Formats: sequence, C-alpha cells, structure tokens
Amino acid sequence: MGSRTGLYLDYLSLADLEAAQWAGVMGVATFDGLRLAGDATVPVAEVKTPVLGESGALCEVWRTHQAVEYGVHGRVRHARTSDMLFGCISVAESEQTSLYRATEQAYREILGTVDALAYPHLVRVWNYVPEINRDTDGVERYRQFNAARQAALLEGERPITGNVSAACALGAEVGSPLVVYFLASQNAPSYVENPRQVSAYNYPPQYGARSPVFSRATVLHERDSMTLFISGTASIVGHQTIHAGDAAAQTRETLTNIEALLAEANRVTRSEDFTLESLACKVYVRDPSDLPLIQAELRAALGPAARPVYLRADICRRDLSVEIEATAMVASTGG
Repeated sequence: MGSRTGLYLDYLSLADLEAAQWAGVMGVATFDGLRLAGDATVPVAEVKTPVLGESGALCEVWRTHQAVEYGVHGRVRHARTSDMLFGCISVAESEQTSLYRATEQAYREILGTVDALAYPHLVRVWNYVPEINRDTDGVERYRQFNAARQAALLEGERPITGNVSAACALGAEVGSPLVVYFLASQNAPSYVENPRQVSAYNYPPQYGARSPVFSRATVLHERDSMTLFISGTASIVGHQTIHAGDAAAQTRETLTNIEALLAEANRVTRSEDFTLESLACKVYVRDPSDLPLIQAELRAALGPAARPVYLRADICRRDLSVEIEATAMVASTGG
C-alpha cells in the first residue's frame, strides 16, 4: 500500500487530519456541520449530516502521493493530479432558485469544469439534497433532483444510461444547500452493474418520470492500483424495496447486494482482489434508534477490524432504513 501513487481514502477526526498535515490532500468532505481552518486552497465539501456512534466529527479525506494543483472554475473548487480531478460545489436554494434549478446549475458547472480541465470521465459523484423526501409542488424532491440531473447531463451531451458514474443521493439537514462533490479522470473507468438489480437508469416510471442516472459501481484503473467505488446500495431486489420496516433484514439484504457487486467487479477486472474485508463503508441510517441493529449486522459480516462510518440521513426511498456506500483500493494485479 505504501508504494502506491494513486488515490487514498481516510476517515479522520479533525485532530488526526491536522496532525497528518495537508500534503497530498486532493479534497475533503466534512460532516455534522464541521468547518475546517486548514489550507484554504484545498476543496472542502461541507455536508450537514450528523455523525452517529462514537466517532464524533469526521472528515473524509482523499489524498495522493502525486503532485496536486488547486484551483477554482466558476463555483467549483478543485484539485488535480496528472490524471485525476476532485471537485466540489455548493448551491443554495432561494425564492429564485428551486431545487431543480440548483441541481441544473451544479451539474452544468461540474460538466463545464471537467471539460475545461480535460478530465472528461465522471467516476464517482456524491449528492446531498436537503429534505430529499419532502414533496413540493406535488413532486418529491428526490424526483425533482433526478429530473434536473438528467436534463443537465443531456444538455452536456453525456450518457444517461450505461457508462455513467457511480453515485449516491442522500438527505441533508433542513436549510442546507445542495452539496455535490466528485472524482473525475482522464481515463474511462470500468462500469459495474448488479445482476440482482435492475439498473437504476432503467427503473420503471413508478419511481419518477426521469430515472436516476448512476452505475451500481465503477472501477478506476490507475498505474499501480485499482479503486472500486460502490454506489449507495440498499435493500432493493429487481427494482423493489425488500424488508420494509425491518432495519436488520434490510442491512443483510444490502450486504448481499454488495457481495454481488464485489463478485461482478472481480469478474470485470479478472481478479479476486475485491472482498468485504477490503471495503471502507459509509453507512446512512434513517432512524438513529436502528443504529444498534445495523451495527450488529455489519460487525457480523465485516469482522471486528472494520470501522464503518455512520451518518444520520434520509434515503432516496421513504421505505428504506439504511443505505451503504463503499470504497476499496487494492494494488493492481495487471489482469
């Protein structure tokens, strides 16, 4: 691991981040309203979702051993290496800026940035949508977000099926802005779907007039490593929610879906490198009272050495209690 030059992911306390210094940091996401006083050039996505458990305030830190250049393009703060780009943007709603318009603006600026800087392939995108399940003007806000994201991608002449980024969309606290952060590359990743699920971009109209646009996972191939990005994954089989109202059963079903994605990622990469034990997991919990049940299921599946991060967040469907995203970074086998 120490000899790799590609991406690294760490979940650190503020004290640990400051002790580790800022060298090689491409970008940071903070949670629980934490604000950083470190290097002002580093792009920081401030996400207002409470941290659960004993972790306290946390930073999601993306770093590299390569040289990093920082900059701003419009409202997108970014950092780049010779082949990778991290960026983030925050767009507040107002009387003049609806969620639909804020989403369109955010994605237009993201696409404009990756095009201008020549990192054309979105690999992974994180979206935090305030009050994601609330209805406004008779339409759930998650569906408004999906419609605007798809419209912006079509306007930018980007695909909305097939070769699309891994992604997630979670709720954020009332009054917070739409926050989006992303990783893009000069090289196309491998795109991975789950054989147990209908691809999200092929969902039937009952889930909204415009489908979500994301792959179930992507694999980024770097010079000496591979990184697997598993999108937000939940208790969905086919296109239907399973085990509504049972957080423990939903967690087990989610882990079964993740295992299916690991098998498919290994098939695509002709490797056996991606395992449950290799994953860094970020777990979104709708109802904090379900946390002990969810933690027990994850300990049983991942082992005592795993250190999942737990956040309180609404999930894209009202009948989902838990969603898990995961990342695995392994040395490349050259397969």
